[in-house]
Amino acid sequence: MISRLMKVTIVLMLCFTALTRIQAQTTTLQGNITDAEGNRLPGVTVTLQPSGKTTTTNNRGVYVFTGVAPGTVMITAHMMGYAVYTDTVNVKAGSYIHHMQLRTSSNNLQRVAVTGNAKGNANAESLIKIENSIMPVTIVDKRTIELMGSRRLDEVLKEQTGVAIVNDIGGGSRSIGVQMQGFGSEYVMVLIDGQPMIGRNSGNFDLSRISVANIERVEITKGAASNLYGGDALGGTINIITKHNVTSTQAMAAVSYGSNQTADISAEAETPVLQKKGSLALSTNYYHTGGFNTSTGTIKGTTAPPYNNYAAQGRFRYRFNDNNLLSISGRFGLRRSFMTKDYGASYITKDVLDEKDLNLSAAFDHHFNSRWRSMTRYYFTRYTADMSIAITQGDSVSQTVFGQTLHRAEQQVSYTLNKQLDVVGGIGGNLEHIDQNLLTNINSIKSYFGYTQANWRPLQQLELTAGLRYDHIVAYGWRLDPSMALQYKVLPGLSLKAAYGTGFKAPDMKKLYQVFYNPSYNYMVVGSSVIRNIINQMLAAGQIGKYELEPVYDEIKGKMLLAEMSKSYNLSIHWETLQQRLQLEGGVFYHNITNQINPVLIGTDINNRALYSYRNNAKAYYKGVEASVRFTPVTALTISGGYQYLVAKDKTVEQEIKEGGKYYTPLFDPATGYVNYHPTAKDYWGIENRSRHMFNTHVFYTYRPWDASVNVRVNYRGKYPFSDKNNNGYIDRFDTFVKGYYLLNAGVEKKLIHRRLSLRFTAENLLNFIDPKVPSQPGRVFFAGATYHFL
Repeated sequence: MISRLMKVTIVLMLCFTALTRIQAQTTTLQGNITDAEGNRLPGVTVTLQPSGKTTTTNNRGVYVFTGVAPGTVMITAHMMGYAVYTDTVNVKAGSYIHHMQLRTSSNNLQRVAVTGNAKGNANAESLIKIENSIMPVTIVDKRTIELMGSRRLDEVLKEQTGVAIVNDIGGGSRSIGVQMQGFGSEYVMVLIDGQPMIGRNSGNFDLSRISVANIERVEITKGAASNLYGGDALGGTINIITKHNVTSTQAMAAVSYGSNQTADISAEAETPVLQKKGSLALSTNYYHTGGFNTSTGTIKGTTAPPYNNYAAQGRFRYRFNDNNLLSISGRFGLRRSFMTKDYGASYITKDVLDEKDLNLSAAFDHHFNSRWRSMTRYYFTRYTADMSIAITQGDSVSQTVFGQTLHRAEQQVSYTLNKQLDVVGGIGGNLEHIDQNLLTNINSIKSYFGYTQANWRPLQQLELTAGLRYDHIVAYGWRLDPSMALQYKVLPGLSLKAAYGTGFKAPDMKKLYQVFYNPSYNYMVVGSSVIRNIINQMLAAGQIGKYELEPVYDEIKGKMLLAEMSKSYNLSIHWETLQQRLQLEGGVFYHNITNQINPVLIGTDINNRALYSYRNNAKAYYKGVEASVRFTPVTALTISGGYQYLVAKDKTVEQEIKEGGKYYTPLFDPATGYVNYHPTAKDYWGIENRSRHMFNTHVFYTYRPWDASVNVRVNYRGKYPFSDKNNNGYIDRFDTFVKGYYLLNAGVEKKLIHRRLSLRFTAENLLNFIDPKVPSQPGRVFFAGATYHFL
């Protein structure tokens, strides 16, 4: 026995000695990656050959390889907007440091230096550069999305400072929209690679339609972006940038499964073609959820519907030569959802919604020389929604088929002069068509636009921005909107920025002409341009009595909706240490909206069905403060947080109360049944669905020796008004509110097999917040997933 024990001991000692020698023969290769001006670059992909190891620089521009065998290796670094860096390095045992500097590539894309996870470039299919935006910008990169474990776009956005996810229950809990700095979803433009997406449910663009598969990053502009994108961007933009650059053949597959029978499966592949002059990329995604119920005490079934979602996207790019590049892309999405609600007493609603989304685009990029460049773009998108609703009580059935098509042509031109002057301009037109079966004989709107913006750097510390936009919308005439900004670098790490922008938004066709009935919630919406004819028909048919009409009907009938106008002001300060370990940003904003369009109750019919239309409110304003911090005490640890304070009010209500008008009636408490004192302007809380306070805290840590990452995220949304319970026409303290709540999320990731395989486990809403008034937020959920890179 002793002899065997000695033999085993000797063998173990020999193995340990061999392992020690092997370890001593390996090295750690690391270094910084900067641009020509010495700014450190996060998100650079670094590859070693012949081992094939790959890593990415952290937010301080640092890359690290461990376990590198001594000898000659080839190191490659590439990032969109910069020329590929390649060098041969003779690595020695122990520790080896190799710094790299990337040069701007011939397409003049520049590094973005903005709030959030700055990762740089402009959209490869547009000449508009995100770093030249006059308003604050947040960028969420692909790596952050992966670590968060997000599956749909709304899950990414609701964890960002100053962004709230909102619902329109009248849309069947499907309209998961967004709100930024007080602006509702109808004022925030959602784009893919700089092209607008269409298809809105009750004004909200449903963000859950968009999978995060194949998303390279999400660019969020908060505040008026209408100078470059038009009236639908009065409140900002959400630009989804997909992967463009293909340098080698790659393929990956990802799958996750979790609570509520949720499955998310994606596959992506890309490869150079045609002697590497061209590239081809394909991605597919399948998503299924069993839905969930946030009103288990009152409703059987689901408040958020089960659905299957299929999506596919392809892109072909061909470079004829150094000066000419053609890009063609297409995306198709299909979602089918089914929802049953059992209210008891034989009252059951069943609704089915089929949605199809098709996007096709083509862009031709031409460089005249090192300064002049043009981009010719065409975009086509088609959205259809087929919704049927059945009510077992009375067997009533309603079917609505909605189709919307957009053709968009645009010509862009840019001029760049030695990093001192950037000028971009464009002209184009839109033809929007809505299917005839929902509307009157008017079913299309034509619009034309032109814009220009110049960024001038007369001094190294000073940058001036000026822009002008022209819009001509048939039936609403034309308008010019200016914008301007000034940015001054007080110290190397301290800069100030002031910005001003205006915008113009004409009513869309649904607000003008659509007649829509939702039996599930027993209401009908009538477009303002057809309201008189529809109501007259209902009066003649005995479906409504003249005494059931509200006084506001006489005020708005026959009155054309006016276009909405906005003025936005923003003042911000940005400070960071020279090592970029600590970054602080704060700012104040003020948005003044004139002729804001809001729904209004105009009466009820003999079946107690609520009738709504639209009217212009004289003035509204959103004002507040935003602040964010990002701290990296050590390379692998990042702590960040953000806060927003917001006041959103209708000036008309405030004035009516002050002047003793119609809103001066005594406050009524529905809980006690008593009438209280006459209100003052302070009793007016504000516009529905806006929280005064919102903040978030995120902690991300990566332990590189184990290739493991962990993160914890806390998001808080303060209380916000839900409905006018005492029916006095505005929100006061006696109305219905959603209480403030926290969302606690966490995630763990482990990489294996030379970083080809990633295993993830995420937990969301660990505090199990549930509220029937927030139908898109499920209770506590868990997910497990894996991603494998084949090539």
